[in-house]
Amino acid sequence: MELSLVIEKFILVAIIFGISLVVAMYSTYAERKVAAFFQDRVGPNRAGPLGILQPLADGAKMFMKEEIIPTRASGLLFIVGPSLAILTACIGTAVIPWGQQIVIGSNLIDLQVTDINVGVLYLFGVVSLGVYGVMIGGWASNNKYSLLGAIRAASQNISYEIAMGLSIIALLMITGTLSLREITEQQHGFWAHGYFTWNFFKQPVGFILFMVCAFAETNRTPFDLPECETELVGGYHTEYSSMKLGFYLFAEYINMFVSSAVMATLYFGGYNYPYMDAVNNALGGTWGPLFGVGVLFLKIVLFIFFFMWVRWTIPRFRYDQLMDLGWKILIPLAIANIVLTGLVSTFLK
Repeated sequence: MELSLVIEKFILVAIIFGISLVVAMYSTYAERKVAAFFQDRVGPNRAGPLGILQPLADGAKMFMKEEIIPTRASGLLFIVGPSLAILTACIGTAVIPWGQQIVIGSNLIDLQVTDINVGVLYLFGVVSLGVYGVMIGGWASNNKYSLLGAIRAASQNISYEIAMGLSIIALLMITGTLSLREITEQQHGFWAHGYFTWNFFKQPVGFILFMVCAFAETNRTPFDLPECETELVGGYHTEYSSMKLGFYLFAEYINMFVSSAVMATLYFGGYNYPYMDAVNNALGGTWGPLFGVGVLFLKIVLFIFFFMWVRWTIPRFRYDQLMDLGWKILIPLAIANIVLTGLVSTFLK
């Protein structure tokens, strides 16, 4: 591999990592502002204009807090848990195509860290690894509430990963590829040859199933049973303080960011938008693709807002309701969607 390509990828990784952290930081601010709006309150308004510096104040507080490791905790695993959670949250961004190829000088640069031909499988592998950070942290804390939260997280992720995988199978039957770049390119523009190109219009049921499962995989309300405060104090991170707790909180928001990016890429065209060819021709090879990146981030922000909207609108499920929904409703629906997709694809040939 050429040195210039290594440097290019290193810079791209650094930019994506930085953006992920900034999005996670300001998602906490947005969450509090959205909650305040729905509850007719003001929200953070002391740190900077309109409270815009509140995430920086919260981050400084996390860094400066006393580091506490319980006496009976498993020392090494207690540290590994949050580290693994934040690592698995960040590496999911590697296969997401953030935009078309961009021209800088005489160089053509891919706005994607790597375009592997099994990108969807890579994402599912990363998602399945994420629960290990929660499990290790909950078990290493040597606290019954933490352990219960970890067990809930593991069983919840296993249950909803099945439905999520089945919902994706129907999409793959249409696209015929596991590469996220190819799936995005197939959704070029918005309308072509008399039909909508975005996969949402071809797989609306699959999208709804995937989105519900994404709520469960990210432990967001109404599926936040692993950290149910009314039952488990704080769930799997009850014993954590300082930046270890910050890693768990950051991991949740980065997972929400990545889930939003994946849903926008798989079902809503990613960086594609109506009349994009005309816009690219007008703006050129540098600003045209960057405009597409902005469109993708707009879609991501709308999905993140929807995550927050649901949190402050729908109450938490009981655990038996959570399991019933996953095993008795979502999985049969996903299987029926696969069968229906196969029949439609066969008869439309």
